[in-house]
Amino acid sequence: MIWGLQRRLLVLLLITIGLIGTVSVFFHYQSAGTAALQQDQRLLKLVPLLADSVVVSRLAGRDAMALEEQMLGLSEIVSTPGMAMLLAPPVEEFLSERRGLSAFGVFNAQGGQMLGDRWLPTTLPATGDAEFLSVVEAGVTYRVVAQRVSSDMGEVIVMLADGSDARQQWFSTVLMRVLLPNLLLFAVAAAVVTWGVARALRPLIDLKEAVENRSPRDLSAIDTDSVPGEVRPLVASLNRLFQLVNAQTEAQRRFVADAAHQLRTPLAGLQAQVEAWAQAARSMGGGDLLSLRADQVLRLRDATRRTSQLANQLLALSRADAVSADTQPLQRVDLMELCENMLALYLDAAGSKRIDLGLEARPAQTLGHAWLLRELLLNLVDNAVKYTPPGGRITLRCGHDGPTDAPRAWVEVEDDGPGIAAEEHARVLQRFYRVPGTAGEGNGLGLAIADEIARAHRTQLLLDSGAQGRGLRVRVTFEAVTH
Repeated sequence: MIWGLQRRLLVLLLITIGLIGTVSVFFHYQSAGTAALQQDQRLLKLVPLLADSVVVSRLAGRDAMALEEQMLGLSEIVSTPGMAMLLAPPVEEFLSERRGLSAFGVFNAQGGQMLGDRWLPTTLPATGDAEFLSVVEAGVTYRVVAQRVSSDMGEVIVMLADGSDARQQWFSTVLMRVLLPNLLLFAVAAAVVTWGVARALRPLIDLKEAVENRSPRDLSAIDTDSVPGEVRPLVASLNRLFQLVNAQTEAQRRFVADAAHQLRTPLAGLQAQVEAWAQAARSMGGGDLLSLRADQVLRLRDATRRTSQLANQLLALSRADAVSADTQPLQRVDLMELCENMLALYLDAAGSKRIDLGLEARPAQTLGHAWLLRELLLNLVDNAVKYTPPGGRITLRCGHDGPTDAPRAWVEVEDDGPGIAAEEHARVLQRFYRVPGTAGEGNGLGLAIADEIARAHRTQLLLDSGAQGRGLRVRVTFEAVTH
């Protein structure tokens, strides 16, 4: 399925926004990780201060408990008679800023809790190094640091917990700062792109309507100044196509004019011969009349043959022009059988000129249009018979060769006639062109028709000298069919 330009632009834009959002989320998470690391460092710095906050109270009973509650302002804490907390200012500031999201604890060396929040886990560091762990309490994930330190009470384990870990809060932050704005941007972008692309593509719609409203005869170039720059190469290509079609149409017009001129000559000759015959029949008699009539009849026959041949050649050329290998099915063609039929067809014509017409054929098959390949071979053999002098030799060959994975089938006609100079090889393939000084009658269409048919089969005529540098050899190579 080929998407429209508008959908492509919209999808590409949304993918781009999505990638930007993903990168933003990644960097935000990296930033949260950095903040969490800084938070760990801060907790680690507060541990010694928390240990120094543990003092042995000189007060007794109710006065000691009042001191503890006054200093901490906490309700659910573990307390030990005779002990109190005199918080250092940084520790007090930390606990007050994170009220409800922070906790502390003091444990003896055996893990018994002496002060602090009851829910804190019992962590017994084996060494004096601090240990970090994460604990979930009441739906909040706390970052907890525990360290074994010395105090007025001897060796104790102090613990400090922080529930404002940046890595635990980053999802809600990303949702509010990244995802929701991007989703809103998606919706706005979709609406804006739909409207903007519709307006941007308006010149293309105008161009389409201009082309549709054109007359089939109007092959003039489209003005490239009125189209967007991105579409200008396409319009330039269309203009080149129009130019080629116009040139082809002009060539067809010239062809019709040339054909009309070529037909006019033999038809005029035919009419003159008939009228001369009729005039002689009225004014002469006896043997002279019979002799004149015989001569006129021969000329009339020759003119009629030329006219018939020219009409057939023009028809074949027209059919070759109309053939398209992409739209018409190809058939398996036996080149050996085709050569044998052509040999039988021209044996009498070659025999009347004492020409040795031979066949050297090996099995070969290709895919093509049988009636066109027959016309191709017909024109090549006809040219050879026509221009080879009496007593000459013509050989018709076919076969296949080439590598196993890409075999080639071929057919060729070789004669020992006057041949064609190498510099004339390209020109003799043009319609109605004859080499200056060529003897005999012809229309200059035989090789042109053969070349047109070869091109319809995605190949071409190869012209070369015949055996021992004499005459002409014409070969056509096709893709072979081996199974």
